[in-house]
Amino acid sequence: MAVSASDVVLDDLRIGDAGWLVMRHAELYAAEEGFDATFEPLVARILAEFLDGHDPARERGWIARAGDRRLGSIFCVRGPAPGLAKLRLFLLEPDARGIGLGQRLLDTCMGFARGAGYARMTLWTHESHRAACALYARNGFACTRSVPVVSFGRDLVEQEWVRDL
Repeated sequence: MAVSASDVVLDDLRIGDAGWLVMRHAELYAAEEGFDATFEPLVARILAEFLDGHDPARERGWIARAGDRRLGSIFCVRGPAPGLAKLRLFLLEPDARGIGLGQRLLDTCMGFARGAGYARMTLWTHESHRAACALYARNGFACTRSVPVVSFGRDLVEQEWVRDL
């Protein structure tokens, strides 16, 4: 089903969204990156931590929807240092890529972080996520760490990206 950017709304989490987020992250990363089953509990822990105790004034998550269909997600959470926001759980369904939705989600997340008083934003990803890394670079993020690792059953290059807000 073709998706148009004008059909998409960015919405707060609703009933069932948490289960969908865990499932789709696991399914897509297995299919597209060859990740094994150890990735799924990581996503579940990140999401459970957010749901169990996030500060709505400083942390937020969005689900991109076209009608009742979920197309993607992005989250802004408190980082490990004062003034540092962390981008988490950024996901786009394959048929929602290439329509500007990733940029819209990223803009929304960074705008929220600025409004919440954060001075910088960081994120963790893998070098193999080339389209996402290109999006981050176009938006002023710089890769500050790149380390070969074995994670999720694969040889990967783990990266940390940072930008001032």
